[in-house]
Amino acid sequence: MKTILTKFSLIFIFTLLASGIVFSEEQKEQIKPLIVKPVKRNRPPSDAVILFDRGNLNQFSSVKDNSSVPWKVKGAFFTVVPGSGNIQTKQLFGDIQLHIEFKIPRAAKKREGQKSGKSGIYLMGKYEVQVLNSFENETYPKGQAGAVYEQYAPLVNASLKPGKWQVYDIVFKAPDFNSNGSLIKPPCLTVFHNGVLIQDHVEVLGPTTSYNKELPEKTVKGPLMLQEHNNAVSYRNIWVRPL
Repeated sequence: MKTILTKFSLIFIFTLLASGIVFSEEQKEQIKPLIVKPVKRNRPPSDAVILFDRGNLNQFSSVKDNSSVPWKVKGAFFTVVPGSGNIQTKQLFGDIQLHIEFKIPRAAKKREGQKSGKSGIYLMGKYEVQVLNSFENETYPKGQAGAVYEQYAPLVNASLKPGKWQVYDIVFKAPDFNSNGSLIKPPCLTVFHNGVLIQDHVEVLGPTTSYNKELPEKTVKGPLMLQEHNNAVSYRNIWVRPL
C-alpha cells in the first residue's frame, strides 16, 4: 500500500508541475527527490541515456549526409578516422549532464600546438569544449584542452599525457528564447576535467568555430557532435542525463 501511495504521490506532483501550479517553500520541502542509482565502477547512473557503451555507433550518424558513422569501433571504444568528417547523435538534447571519456593518441606527442590530438565536443552541435593534447604542449589558452573554444580558457590545466584515458563531466544549460526569437538567457557550461573544475557556469557567447551550420539558428535542443580534426582521438563510455 505504501509503495502504491508513493507512486501516486509522484504522479500527482508531476501533474501539478506540468500544469504550472506554483508551490510554496513549505510545500517544496515535502517533495521528495526521485531515487537514482549513482555511478558505480565507472558505470552510468540508472537514469542515463547511453550514447556509447561498446560494439556500435548506432546512436550517431555522419554530419555530412546522415549516413552510418565511418569511425572505427573496437570493443569498448571508438576512434576518429581522419578525413571522414564529424559525427552527431540522432537524438536531440537540451539541458544535460554529459559524461564522456577520450584518449589522445601517443603519436600526438610528435606534433605541436593545435595539431596535437585535436578534436572537439559540441553541445547542441554548436558550443565546443575543446579536446586537445595539453600535456606539455603549448598553445593559446582559449584553444587548449577544456576551453570553450576561443571564448573561455580553462581555469586550470588538468590534462594527462597522450595515451591515457581522460574524462569530461559537463553540465550544460541550453539557451532560452522569447516567442519573437530574442534571447532570454544564453547557454551555460560547467566542466570537470579528470575530476577538476575547469569551467564554472560560464555563459557561452554564441556558437563556437566549426559548429554545424546546417542546424536551425535559434533552438533549445540539438545533437551532441564530435569533431573530426585529422587526429585519431578515441572515445568511450558516453552517456547523458537530460535535466
